[in-house]
Amino acid sequence: MSGIPCFDRALETLPPERLRARQWERLTRLVQEVWAGNRFYRAKWKAAGLDDPRDLGGREAFARLPFTTKAELVEDQAAHPPFGTNLTYPLPRYIRVHQTSGTTGQPLRWLDTEEAWAWWGRCWAFVFRGAGLTAEDRIFFPFSFGLFVGFWSAFEGARQLGALAIPGGGQDSPTRLHWMRQLGATAFVSTPSYGLHLAEVARNQGIDPVALGVRTTVHAGEPGAGIPAIRRRLEEAWGARAYDHAGMTEVGAWGFECVAQAGLHVNETEFIAEVLDPETGRPVGEGEVGELVLTNLGRGGSPVFRYRSGDRVRWSAEPCPCGRSFGRLPGGILGRVDDMLIVRGVNVFPSAIEGIVRQFDAVDEFLIEVYTRAELDEVRLLLEIDGSTPETVRRAVEGVGEAIRRELGIRVEAVAVPVRSLPRYELKARRVVRRLAG
Repeated sequence: MSGIPCFDRALETLPPERLRARQWERLTRLVQEVWAGNRFYRAKWKAAGLDDPRDLGGREAFARLPFTTKAELVEDQAAHPPFGTNLTYPLPRYIRVHQTSGTTGQPLRWLDTEEAWAWWGRCWAFVFRGAGLTAEDRIFFPFSFGLFVGFWSAFEGARQLGALAIPGGGQDSPTRLHWMRQLGATAFVSTPSYGLHLAEVARNQGIDPVALGVRTTVHAGEPGAGIPAIRRRLEEAWGARAYDHAGMTEVGAWGFECVAQAGLHVNETEFIAEVLDPETGRPVGEGEVGELVLTNLGRGGSPVFRYRSGDRVRWSAEPCPCGRSFGRLPGGILGRVDDMLIVRGVNVFPSAIEGIVRQFDAVDEFLIEVYTRAELDEVRLLLEIDGSTPETVRRAVEGVGEAIRRELGIRVEAVAVPVRSLPRYELKARRVVRRLAG
């Protein structure tokens, strides 16, 4: 373990019983603080029968706390615009405002205090060190720096790590590639989709992405870097190691990969994680798939307790080769609880389709069209194929269709579309589109 990069080795290797004790100690302090000033949670907990914050004395009592959902936070902000009542302190204490992307419903605005923003950066420092980055690195950030939290907090994390942070906002992809080369970027942070797109732009300009000298890429915002086929394409494109990361605007930067790349570690020094059956709310067994429910411990100004993330994951407490005591999610985020498609009676997740499509190097981009025929959902795959001959295109289309039939047990219509006809995304990709009819 001594040679494995860590941000805080003492915390990352705490024995499980000491880690749990630390979580409950911080949770107890946080609940008392939130109870005193947060209208949203005080009303919510009183409605659930919690009359005194001292009633929260351990995991059994914690499990009786009601879940928090995005829908109720959206409703609260609509009733109390613009920020809602999930605020523990007076407004002048807050220094940052961000907003969710809106890809899974109405956007949420979120405020952070100075202390919470430093906490965000510390969480990202765990992410960067997990991937082996150091103060010697130059990390490029190719995103818009708009209201979406995106990688704003990662920018702060680079500062806490001591690395050189290079902003790439307000630039198109060719300009970003120029500055990555000019300034000697050794790493960049992006969605998996944009990492692949940026490599495609480089090749179209006659630039070999490998020659740029990037050795590490960190990806978040959508499932992908934890899918073997997508990771392979990213690593081959850049000649670098690609690392998965997970976080949410309303929760924080909760998950990261270590150099062993054996799944996402949950940063259990800063978050309490539960994996529950989405229907019953009860814990699932280790190794079973359930919904990830998170509580953050360092964001008292706008916290979330038992927040239903909507992410499907599989929990493992097996020791990681890196020596960390944090629990892991093998395969990372497996998909969204609410994005499951039912195709002729078969449950299918878009991330499973993407994992198959990305096995075909000839496919540059794709789109999943869902439409209804005879009251049943059908799927049509639109494929951009980088093929110089009709035969190359035909083989790729047939290969994708056959692989999906073989691995998922469904037949889909696969159609080649003109190169560069499908959208590219800087932030979260939207690759599932529902049409009114076939």
